[in-house]
Amino acid sequence: MGARVSNAPTPTGAEQLALTELVQPARVDRVTDLVGATPLVRLHQIERDHQLDQLDGGPAVELWAKCEFANPAGSVKDRPALRIIQDALARGDLAGKRLIDSTSGNTGIAYSMVGAALGVPITLVMPENVSAPRKQVTSAYGTELIYSDPMEGSDGAIVLARELVDRHPDRYYYPNQYANPSNPLAHYEGTAPEIWQQTRGRVTHFVTGIGTSGTIVGTSRRLHELGRDAGREVTCVAMQPDDGMHGLEGLKHLPSSLVPEIYDPTVLDDTIWMPTEEGWDMAERVAEVEGLFVGHSSGANVAAAVRVARELRAARQPGVVVTILCDRGDRYFVPLEWEREYVW
Repeated sequence: MGARVSNAPTPTGAEQLALTELVQPARVDRVTDLVGATPLVRLHQIERDHQLDQLDGGPAVELWAKCEFANPAGSVKDRPALRIIQDALARGDLAGKRLIDSTSGNTGIAYSMVGAALGVPITLVMPENVSAPRKQVTSAYGTELIYSDPMEGSDGAIVLARELVDRHPDRYYYPNQYANPSNPLAHYEGTAPEIWQQTRGRVTHFVTGIGTSGTIVGTSRRLHELGRDAGREVTCVAMQPDDGMHGLEGLKHLPSSLVPEIYDPTVLDDTIWMPTEEGWDMAERVAEVEGLFVGHSSGANVAAAVRVARELRAARQPGVVVTILCDRGDRYFVPLEWEREYVW
């Protein structure tokens, strides 16, 4: 059989170079170099669900979500975990010590990934009732786990971590993600400029939930600055669960919680109070119609962004509303047991 002959024109040198630049995958020295530069995706069907697209000649409101689950350890917490450890290493704070911190899950997984990649031993304190996948994933990285009282939530984990550091100051370095300026700085220098670039400076509103508050504080602070430099305002809206006994894992109801030291309400323009059911329902809807299988805190973020977008639509104002997809939904599933040997 003779060779196939193609009638397609041969790409020019410039076209070949452009194609190479387009499809060449990233090549990095270590996995931590993949943190950040996450995609931004438009939620077209959610827009249609709530009639945010152009109707009756009025302006459209765009709804965009930043896919932080695309970070190598699977969540938005990769950014602060990496920045906290890098800054601690640069100062020499980790010399001869283990890093210990409290976490409800995602930060712990991020710490574990970064620690494994950079050779930093990690100990985590978490409520005993956090989801089984989070316990199993952190353990897979070789992390030491210590459990706090499940009835005391994330605040109980904070208290126990502090007690352990007081008892063993020579063993542990305690970065305290709730008070560490490296946490919001990771978003100030990373998340916010990425959103600005990806929307070509068109973002009008940023909406996300409060956990440690690093994401909302750091991103909002920088977006306000970028907006003012461009001669306009970017509105930044926080979302909180509407009750202390909520079911939105990773989020804080500040009126009933220890308020993080890095929390800065002056960078926020408004707060939305979110019922658990609304967040869960939206997470299911985003999976069904957008193909994005995300966790319930992400669903709550999208639900809050929809509220903001609907207000804009009702006022017949255009908008580009951006929110955060914190992690994947499979993080909340109980996985199959991983066995070293199988009997067939």
